[in-house]
Amino acid sequence: MQAVDGVSFHIRRGETLGLVGESGCGKTTAGRTVIKLYEPTAGSIIFDEQDITSLKEKEMLSLRRRMQIIFQDPYASLNDRMTVGDIVSEPLEVHRLARGHKLRERAAELLQKVGLSPEHLNRYPHEFSGGQRQRIGIARALAVNPDFIVCDEPISALDVSIQAQVVNLLKDLQQEMGLTYLFIAHDLPMVKHISNRIGVMYLGKLLEIAESGELFRKPLHPYTRALLSAGAVPDPAAEVQNRQPALQGDVPSPINPPTGCRFRTRCADALDICSRSEPELIRVAPDHLIACHLVI
Repeated sequence: MQAVDGVSFHIRRGETLGLVGESGCGKTTAGRTVIKLYEPTAGSIIFDEQDITSLKEKEMLSLRRRMQIIFQDPYASLNDRMTVGDIVSEPLEVHRLARGHKLRERAAELLQKVGLSPEHLNRYPHEFSGGQRQRIGIARALAVNPDFIVCDEPISALDVSIQAQVVNLLKDLQQEMGLTYLFIAHDLPMVKHISNRIGVMYLGKLLEIAESGELFRKPLHPYTRALLSAGAVPDPAAEVQNRQPALQGDVPSPINPPTGCRFRTRCADALDICSRSEPELIRVAPDHLIACHLVI
């Protein structure tokens, strides 16, 4: 069984690549593998022109400063036995970037950067709301001045009213600090709002990658069209005109995926070749790639 199979993409410095797809499609596995929280079984990971695929944990330590992650669940990702000050300061201690009163000053500065008060340093995570806890997680990720952050569904566990605040905070921090994001999420409008480009995954495969506006204006893959059609749109007339048939059936088991195109068992337009041959990810426009026999 492979959670992610043959997925290949690049992220330009300073941009946000969104990664979307149904639960279990491999988004989180791809994100965690990129920063080597999971070891890849094949392929390569190139970070700033350096192949980090085979680096051991000790060799990775210096690179850990440059790549961080914001986890999905702000209730599970923070240690309730540690104060907020200790949580935010821990990366600074691990990488020996500050000590003593400088450590405290830096932690207070980070809390202010994410919209919290330095007075919160001595409090514990259980005293905060979900949105505030996620801000603490963001402050922890920022502590070591990273270049690249994997945002692993950072808004899915939050109230709808809070989600936009967190996304806007991430956008502001990106502009201020020159950050690069891999933004993993289910919420398509939010992904469009923050992402420069978007990749669509299904059952461990990458089916389409395009510039954010282009993907929403002209989705080419049947799965992408179905995903967009299932979401809310502001123009009811456009919704009726562009609505695609609802996806039929359930996602097949990743243990025994379909032959050929993995989406063919739920695709209303599948051809004979779709069961025999797996489509390659082909460039059909300067910044638009698709893996579909119907298009290529």
